[in-house]
Amino acid sequence: MSAVEQTTTPASSNSNRVHGRRPVTMRDTPRVLSIAGTDPTGGAGIQADLKSIAANGGYGMAVVTALVAQNTRGVRSVHTPPVGFLREQLDAVADDVVIDAVKIGMLGDVAIIDTVSTWLQETETGPVVLDPVMVATSGDRLLHRDAEAAMRALLPHVDLVTPNLPELAVLADEPVATSWADALAQAERVSVQAGVIVLVKGGHLTGTTACPDALVDATGGLGDDRSLVEFDGLRVDTRNTHGTGCSLSSAMATLVVRSGSWTEALGEAKSWLTSSLRHADALEVGSGNGPISHFAELWASAGMTSGRQDGAGILTGWWEDIAELRDRIDHLPFVTRLADGTLDPARFAWYLLQDAIYLRDYSRVLARASALAPTAEEQVFWATGAAGSIEAEMELHRTWLSTYAVSGMDAEPSATTTAYLDHLHAATVDGDYGRVVAAVLPCYWIYQDLGERLVGASHAEHPFAAWLDTYADPAFATANARAIEIVAGAAARADETGRDTMRRAFLASAAHEEAFFAEPIR
Repeated sequence: MSAVEQTTTPASSNSNRVHGRRPVTMRDTPRVLSIAGTDPTGGAGIQADLKSIAANGGYGMAVVTALVAQNTRGVRSVHTPPVGFLREQLDAVADDVVIDAVKIGMLGDVAIIDTVSTWLQETETGPVVLDPVMVATSGDRLLHRDAEAAMRALLPHVDLVTPNLPELAVLADEPVATSWADALAQAERVSVQAGVIVLVKGGHLTGTTACPDALVDATGGLGDDRSLVEFDGLRVDTRNTHGTGCSLSSAMATLVVRSGSWTEALGEAKSWLTSSLRHADALEVGSGNGPISHFAELWASAGMTSGRQDGAGILTGWWEDIAELRDRIDHLPFVTRLADGTLDPARFAWYLLQDAIYLRDYSRVLARASALAPTAEEQVFWATGAAGSIEAEMELHRTWLSTYAVSGMDAEPSATTTAYLDHLHAATVDGDYGRVVAAVLPCYWIYQDLGERLVGASHAEHPFAAWLDTYADPAFATANARAIEIVAGAAARADETGRDTMRRAFLASAAHEEAFFAEPIR
């Protein structure tokens, strides 16, 4: 085989290799067939698929299921060619070209779904990705209601399905999920029923700046017998999201052939889509929900655009920079033993004592952030953190320390605690607001991120249940989201030098967080 081509079967034991019904032939330039409807404005459907495939290094082909009269404000009408002609298109491609992957979009009615399903069962292709197009961003219905059962019947013939939350609800035949946990549970049920990997997208969640995505596979085929792989992300502040579902699914079909891994494909696709969303406003296409900028990264590298990122995009990059660090924290003995209840109470008490010492000075750094804040609202936010939530948490520490009777323990800060506090105080000396808030953010963000997993280990008999339950405090989740917003705003306002200073402060604090969690058990 050539250096750019090798075959991986669904039964491969190689971790993270693609799981599914169809083998993947890895290629640098995947030949990807899109089966979907049209969008004359170019933002969604076949047109978006071809752009997405090309932007992610593939060669796109297209079979049209429907001709749609639409623009960024909505759908006007749909013309469906005879299904016999649809089958002729499909056979014409398959008779001549090796199809490394298939992306399926708008199907419209039962006859079209059945035609595509039959073709899939009779034709040799690479992995199949289904974007179950049912409702447009504008709210227009794109799938006849009587075809919903046929769409569910199609799932066992594809490898990956990429619904938004309303579409996931239709596939599960349940109400729309209102929380991320509910969406994951719903996706697991769909995966069990259809034997398909489900890409869960958090873009339709409300009341949060987070925009997570996850791969859910009830068969555990994502590598290392995993059934769930989650990806964090921040919501990009733009209304120009037309075609995001089409574009992400076609990117996944392309990238899984290039990498041989669904998890690697999603990581790359999510990064590319975030960049495309960040630059969407610059296109100025239409007066409704405009399209994403599929080639933003290519244009920026060619010097055709400034490539300037917004704050949310900058922080997404920082968060991705510490992905391995966050994974290491999850696997530290202190964290794993805290989760399963086997942690030595004396080690836990020692951690609490150091945390109380840390929080005392951390509140002073928050007060400094308040003094430097450019707006009254941000001043109040940081001051509240210093005087309110920190004091409440220190009270909890005092309660627990009393419970564990640590009166004879050393009350001096450890070397790790001292190093972390020295770093935070150093961030305040030059009056750089961006540097200060970037330095304090990991204490919010990493703590909240870790806590979301630790709280799931709590139960009535858990020795540390009362402590684990504090991670579920919605007030802290809200504060973390607001801290992220504030730091993103500061990063957006900063110049390149200022952003680099902020990033270094953030990364250094993240490293201190890891050391702080590691120290109780050396």
